Amino acid sequence: MTTMAGATAAPLHRMLRSELRWAFRRPRTIVALALLSALPVAIGVGVVLAGGPQGEHGESLIAQVAGNGLVLPIAALSAAIFLLLPLVVSMSAADALAGESVHGTLRGLLLAPVGRIRLVVVKSFGVLAVTTAAVLLIAAVGVVTGLVVVGDGGDGVLTLSGTSLPVLPALWRVALAALWTIVQLSAIGAVALAVSSVTEHPLVVLAVTVGGLIFTGVLTAIPAMDWLEPVLLPTGWSAIADVLRDPVPWDQLLSSSYRAGCYLLIGWSLTLARMVTRDA
Repeated sequence: MTTMAGATAAPLHRMLRSELRWAFRRPRTIVALALLSALPVAIGVGVVLAGGPQGEHGESLIAQVAGNGLVLPIAALSAAIFLLLPLVVSMSAADALAGESVHGTLRGLLLAPVGRIRLVVVKSFGVLAVTTAAVLLIAAVGVVTGLVVVGDGGDGVLTLSGTSLPVLPALWRVALAALWTIVQLSAIGAVALAVSSVTEHPLVVLAVTVGGLIFTGVLTAIPAMDWLEPVLLPTGWSAIADVLRDPVPWDQLLSSSYRAGCYLLIGWSLTLARMVTRDA
Protein backbone atom coordinates (compact mmCIF):
# COMPACT_ATOMS: atom_id res chain seq x y z
CA MET A 1 0.00 0.00 0.00
CA THR A 2 1.24 3.47 -0.87
CA THR A 3 1.58 5.49 2.28
CA MET A 4 0.95 9.19 2.62
CA ALA A 5 3.94 11.43 1.98
CA GLY A 6 5.95 12.12 5.06
CA ALA A 7 3.91 9.69 7.17
CA THR A 8 5.69 7.32 9.50
CA ALA A 9 4.42 3.85 10.27
CA ALA A 10 3.58 3.24 13.90
CA PRO A 11 5.91 0.84 15.74
CA LEU A 12 4.66 -2.74 15.65
CA HIS A 13 4.81 -3.18 19.42
CA ARG A 14 2.60 -0.13 19.88
CA MET A 15 0.06 -1.49 17.42
CA LEU A 16 0.05 -4.89 19.14
CA ARG A 17 -0.45 -3.28 22.54
CA SER A 18 -3.29 -1.17 21.19
CA GLU A 19 -4.94 -4.23 19.64
CA LEU A 20 -4.72 -6.09 22.96
CA ARG A 21 -6.41 -3.21 24.78
CA TRP A 22 -9.09 -3.04 22.12
CA ALA A 23 -9.72 -6.79 22.15
CA PHE A 24 -9.93 -7.23 25.92
CA ARG A 25 -11.97 -4.10 26.57
CA ARG A 26 -14.91 -5.31 24.50
CA PRO A 27 -17.79 -6.13 26.88
CA ARG A 28 -18.67 -9.24 24.87
CA THR A 29 -15.12 -10.55 25.27
CA ILE A 30 -15.19 -10.00 29.02
CA VAL A 31 -18.59 -11.71 29.34
CA ALA A 32 -17.48 -14.65 27.18
CA LEU A 33 -14.31 -15.20 29.22
CA ALA A 34 -16.31 -15.02 32.45
CA LEU A 35 -18.74 -17.66 31.18
CA LEU A 36 -15.88 -19.90 30.05
CA SER A 37 -14.26 -19.66 33.47
CA ALA A 38 -17.52 -20.87 35.02
CA LEU A 39 -17.52 -24.06 32.95
CA PRO A 40 -14.91 -26.06 34.94
CA VAL A 41 -16.48 -24.84 38.17
CA ALA A 42 -19.89 -26.07 37.05
CA ILE A 43 -18.48 -29.45 36.02
CA GLY A 44 -16.49 -29.85 39.25
CA VAL A 45 -19.39 -28.89 41.51
CA GLY A 46 -21.74 -31.13 39.52
CA VAL A 47 -19.43 -34.12 39.88
CA VAL A 48 -19.05 -33.55 43.62
CA LEU A 49 -22.80 -33.12 44.16
CA ALA A 50 -23.51 -36.22 42.09
CA GLY A 51 -21.15 -38.17 44.32
CA GLY A 52 -20.67 -40.83 41.68
CA PRO A 53 -17.76 -43.27 41.74
CA GLN A 54 -14.70 -42.67 39.70
CA GLY A 55 -15.17 -43.74 36.09
CA GLU A 56 -13.62 -46.92 34.86
CA HIS A 57 -11.30 -47.27 31.91
CA GLY A 58 -12.91 -46.24 28.63
CA GLU A 59 -15.61 -43.95 30.09
CA SER A 60 -15.91 -40.24 29.30
CA LEU A 61 -13.48 -37.70 30.70
CA ILE A 62 -16.15 -36.17 32.91
CA ALA A 63 -16.74 -39.59 34.47
CA GLN A 64 -13.03 -39.68 35.36
CA VAL A 65 -13.18 -36.37 37.29
CA ALA A 66 -14.61 -37.76 40.56
CA GLY A 67 -11.72 -38.06 43.02
CA ASN A 68 -9.36 -37.21 40.15
CA GLY A 69 -9.33 -33.41 40.25
CA LEU A 70 -6.56 -32.70 37.74
CA VAL A 71 -8.61 -34.40 35.04
CA LEU A 72 -11.12 -31.56 35.39
CA PRO A 73 -9.30 -28.93 33.25
CA ILE A 74 -8.83 -31.47 30.43
CA ALA A 75 -12.47 -32.53 30.66
CA ALA A 76 -13.55 -28.88 30.56
CA LEU A 77 -11.41 -28.21 27.49
CA SER A 78 -12.82 -31.32 25.85
CA ALA A 79 -16.37 -30.13 26.51
CA ALA A 80 -15.73 -26.56 25.33
CA ILE A 81 -13.74 -27.21 22.16
CA PHE A 82 -16.72 -28.42 20.14
CA LEU A 83 -18.81 -25.24 20.49
CA LEU A 84 -18.08 -22.73 23.25
CA LEU A 85 -14.44 -22.04 22.46
CA PRO A 86 -14.97 -21.86 18.66
CA LEU A 87 -17.82 -19.41 19.33
CA VAL A 88 -15.56 -17.11 21.35
CA VAL A 89 -12.74 -17.33 18.78
CA SER A 90 -15.15 -16.64 15.90
CA MET A 91 -16.58 -13.67 17.79
CA SER A 92 -13.10 -12.22 18.24
CA ALA A 93 -12.29 -12.69 14.53
CA ALA A 94 -15.63 -11.15 13.56
CA ASP A 95 -14.86 -8.06 15.64
CA ALA A 96 -11.32 -7.83 14.26
CA LEU A 97 -12.26 -6.99 10.66
CA ALA A 98 -16.01 -7.18 10.01
CA GLY A 99 -16.71 -5.33 13.24
CA GLU A 100 -14.22 -2.61 12.32
CA SER A 101 -15.83 -2.37 8.90
CA VAL A 102 -19.39 -2.03 10.15
CA HIS A 103 -18.31 0.75 12.54
CA GLY A 104 -16.42 2.54 9.78
CA THR A 105 -13.02 2.31 11.47
CA LEU A 106 -11.53 -0.22 9.05
CA ARG A 107 -11.36 2.41 6.33
CA GLY A 108 -9.13 4.55 8.53
CA LEU A 109 -6.88 1.57 9.22
CA LEU A 110 -6.61 0.80 5.50
CA LEU A 111 -5.67 4.41 4.77
CA ALA A 112 -3.22 4.66 7.67
CA PRO A 113 0.51 4.28 6.93
CA VAL A 114 0.84 0.93 8.66
CA GLY A 115 0.93 -1.48 5.72
CA ARG A 116 -1.81 -4.02 5.07
CA ILE A 117 0.37 -7.03 5.84
CA ARG A 118 1.19 -5.50 9.20
CA LEU A 119 -2.51 -4.83 9.75
CA VAL A 120 -3.33 -8.52 9.17
CA VAL A 121 -0.53 -9.53 11.54
CA VAL A 122 -1.88 -7.22 14.24
CA LYS A 123 -5.47 -8.44 13.85
CA SER A 124 -4.30 -12.07 13.85
CA PHE A 125 -2.36 -11.38 17.03
CA GLY A 126 -5.49 -10.01 18.69
CA VAL A 127 -7.50 -13.13 17.79
CA LEU A 128 -4.68 -15.38 18.99
CA ALA A 129 -4.47 -13.45 22.26
CA VAL A 130 -8.18 -13.92 22.97
CA THR A 131 -7.91 -17.61 21.99
CA THR A 132 -4.95 -18.17 24.31
CA ALA A 133 -6.59 -16.29 27.16
CA ALA A 134 -9.79 -18.35 26.84
CA VAL A 135 -7.95 -21.69 26.86
CA LEU A 136 -5.58 -20.78 29.69
CA LEU A 137 -8.47 -19.43 31.75
CA ILE A 138 -10.36 -22.72 31.50
CA ALA A 139 -7.18 -24.68 32.29
CA ALA A 140 -6.21 -22.51 35.28
CA VAL A 141 -9.69 -22.41 36.80
CA GLY A 142 -10.01 -26.13 36.13
CA VAL A 143 -6.77 -26.90 37.99
CA VAL A 144 -7.75 -24.78 41.00
CA THR A 145 -11.30 -26.14 41.09
CA GLY A 146 -10.07 -29.69 40.64
CA LEU A 147 -7.61 -29.47 43.52
CA VAL A 148 -9.85 -27.49 45.89
CA VAL A 149 -13.34 -28.83 45.16
CA VAL A 150 -12.78 -32.31 43.71
CA GLY A 151 -9.42 -33.30 45.21
CA ASP A 152 -6.74 -35.60 43.82
CA GLY A 153 -7.68 -38.75 45.69
CA GLY A 154 -4.33 -38.81 47.50
CA ASP A 155 -2.73 -41.03 44.84
CA GLY A 156 -2.13 -38.49 42.11
CA VAL A 157 -4.00 -38.65 38.80
CA LEU A 158 -5.39 -41.93 37.54
CA THR A 159 -4.82 -42.09 33.77
CA LEU A 160 -7.07 -43.74 31.21
CA SER A 161 -4.43 -46.46 31.00
CA GLY A 162 -4.92 -47.35 34.66
CA THR A 163 -1.61 -45.94 35.89
CA SER A 164 -1.15 -43.16 38.44
CA LEU A 165 0.66 -39.86 37.81
CA PRO A 166 2.07 -37.49 40.46
CA VAL A 167 0.88 -33.89 40.49
CA LEU A 168 3.70 -32.31 38.47
CA PRO A 169 3.53 -34.78 35.54
CA ALA A 170 -0.26 -34.39 35.64
CA LEU A 171 0.11 -30.60 35.34
CA TRP A 172 2.36 -31.17 32.36
CA ARG A 173 -0.45 -33.18 30.75
CA VAL A 174 -2.83 -30.26 31.40
CA ALA A 175 -0.36 -27.86 29.76
CA LEU A 176 -0.07 -30.21 26.77
CA ALA A 177 -3.86 -30.32 26.41
CA ALA A 178 -4.04 -26.52 26.59
CA LEU A 179 -1.32 -26.06 23.96
CA TRP A 180 -2.97 -28.58 21.64
CA THR A 181 -6.32 -26.83 22.06
CA ILE A 182 -4.77 -23.44 21.22
CA VAL A 183 -3.40 -24.91 17.98
CA GLN A 184 -6.82 -26.26 16.99
CA LEU A 185 -8.58 -23.00 17.83
CA SER A 186 -5.96 -20.96 15.98
CA ALA A 187 -7.03 -22.77 12.82
CA ILE A 188 -10.65 -21.80 13.49
CA GLY A 189 -9.55 -18.23 14.14
CA ALA A 190 -7.69 -18.09 10.81
CA VAL A 191 -10.72 -19.36 8.90
CA ALA A 192 -13.03 -16.96 10.76
CA LEU A 193 -10.65 -14.08 10.03
CA ALA A 194 -10.77 -14.96 6.32
CA VAL A 195 -14.57 -14.83 6.41
CA SER A 196 -14.40 -11.59 8.40
CA SER A 197 -12.28 -9.99 5.68
CA VAL A 198 -14.96 -10.44 3.00
CA THR A 199 -18.04 -9.26 4.91
CA GLU A 200 -19.19 -6.24 6.86
CA HIS A 201 -21.52 -8.23 9.10
CA PRO A 202 -20.01 -9.90 12.20
CA LEU A 203 -23.00 -12.22 12.54
CA VAL A 204 -22.17 -13.69 9.12
CA VAL A 205 -18.74 -14.68 10.45
CA LEU A 206 -20.31 -16.43 13.44
CA ALA A 207 -22.89 -18.17 11.29
CA VAL A 208 -20.39 -19.41 8.71
CA THR A 209 -17.73 -20.54 11.17
CA VAL A 210 -19.85 -22.12 13.88
CA GLY A 211 -22.38 -23.39 11.35
CA GLY A 212 -19.55 -24.95 9.38
CA LEU A 213 -18.29 -26.76 12.47
CA ILE A 214 -21.77 -28.10 13.21
CA PHE A 215 -22.13 -29.20 9.60
CA THR A 216 -18.79 -31.03 9.65
CA GLY A 217 -19.83 -32.67 12.91
CA VAL A 218 -22.94 -34.00 11.17
CA LEU A 219 -20.80 -35.29 8.29
CA THR A 220 -18.55 -37.23 10.67
CA ALA A 221 -21.65 -39.01 12.04
CA ILE A 222 -22.61 -40.31 8.59
CA PRO A 223 -20.81 -43.59 7.79
CA ALA A 224 -21.01 -42.97 4.04
CA MET A 225 -18.96 -39.78 4.49
CA ASP A 226 -16.04 -41.45 6.26
CA TRP A 227 -13.79 -40.66 3.29
CA LEU A 228 -14.06 -36.95 4.19
CA GLU A 229 -12.86 -37.33 7.77
CA PRO A 230 -9.11 -36.87 7.06
CA VAL A 231 -9.75 -33.32 5.82
CA LEU A 232 -12.31 -32.21 8.41
CA LEU A 233 -10.83 -30.16 11.24
CA PRO A 234 -13.01 -31.52 14.11
CA THR A 235 -12.19 -35.13 13.19
CA GLY A 236 -9.24 -35.37 15.58
CA TRP A 237 -10.65 -33.36 18.47
CA SER A 238 -11.37 -36.43 20.54
CA ALA A 239 -7.57 -36.91 20.65
CA ILE A 240 -7.41 -34.53 23.62
CA ALA A 241 -8.19 -37.55 25.82
CA ASP A 242 -4.89 -39.10 24.72
CA VAL A 243 -2.96 -36.76 27.02
CA LEU A 244 -4.38 -38.84 29.88
CA ARG A 245 -2.94 -42.08 28.61
CA ASP A 246 0.36 -43.50 29.79
CA PRO A 247 2.47 -43.30 27.73
CA VAL A 248 0.99 -40.56 25.56
CA PRO A 249 0.07 -41.86 22.06
CA TRP A 250 1.19 -39.04 19.77
CA ASP A 251 -0.27 -40.19 16.44
CA GLN A 252 -3.69 -38.55 16.72
CA LEU A 253 -2.39 -35.50 18.56
CA LEU A 254 0.21 -34.81 15.87
CA SER A 255 -2.03 -35.59 12.89
CA SER A 256 -4.75 -33.27 14.19
CA SER A 257 -2.11 -30.57 14.76
CA TYR A 258 -0.83 -30.94 11.20
CA ARG A 259 -4.40 -30.66 9.92
CA ALA A 260 -4.95 -27.54 12.00
CA GLY A 261 -1.71 -26.09 10.62
CA CYS A 262 -3.02 -26.54 7.07
CA TYR A 263 -6.28 -24.77 7.93
CA LEU A 264 -4.30 -22.02 9.65
CA LEU A 265 -2.10 -21.45 6.60
CA ILE A 266 -5.03 -21.45 4.18
CA GLY A 267 -7.17 -19.13 6.30
CA TRP A 268 -4.38 -16.66 6.96
CA SER A 269 -3.34 -16.65 3.29
CA LEU A 270 -6.90 -15.90 2.18
CA THR A 271 -7.15 -13.09 4.71
CA LEU A 272 -3.88 -11.60 3.54
CA ALA A 273 -4.85 -11.86 -0.14
CA ARG A 274 -8.20 -10.17 0.53
CA MET A 275 -6.78 -7.34 2.63
CA VAL A 276 -3.95 -6.57 0.20
CA THR A 277 -6.42 -6.16 -2.66
CA ARG A 278 -9.26 -4.58 -0.69
CA ASP A 279 -10.28 -1.04 -1.61
CA ALA A 280 -10.09 1.49 1.16
